[in-house]
Amino acid sequence: MPTAAEAYLHAQRIPYRLFIHPQPPQDLAQAAAERGQQIHQVIRTLLFRTAENGFVVVLIPGGYHVHWPTLRHYLGHRRVTLASDEEVLRVTGYAPGSVSPFGLPPHLRVLVDPGVFVPEEVSLGSGQLGKALILRRDDLIVALGQFELVDLKAVEHSEGLDNSRQ
Repeated sequence: MPTAAEAYLHAQRIPYRLFIHPQPPQDLAQAAAERGQQIHQVIRTLLFRTAENGFVVVLIPGGYHVHWPTLRHYLGHRRVTLASDEEVLRVTGYAPGSVSPFGLPPHLRVLVDPGVFVPEEVSLGSGQLGKALILRRDDLIVALGQFELVDLKAVEHSEGLDNSRQ
């Protein structure tokens, strides 16, 4: 059964490939290896909560963390936290580890780090654990629709250490 993200891409006539892992990957390095990609081609879709209990989605290339001071400054909030697993499911409709930027509620702001658009091809969450959507850069730009381009990357970290849940 297609996820909301797949249904969105289909409705928008955006080409993509679906990749199914034998088992949900343990980290981004494993996901990238199984997909035949470099870690920076695996795009993380993260949900943050602002001080006013609002939410914002951030897309960032694998291998990078979000630079918290930059995010807080850009949003104009002194306090920003990573959403809890329960909030991720409630706000996005997707389980942590499967969050997709497609098929989200329209009120959510989407911030995209420019590094997302460096590779010609990327993979993202599909809305279901163990499945990924693979898109070409130009198709990703069209599929995202409205987004804010913001440099949010912190210093790159080791590929094997990232076991982020989103």
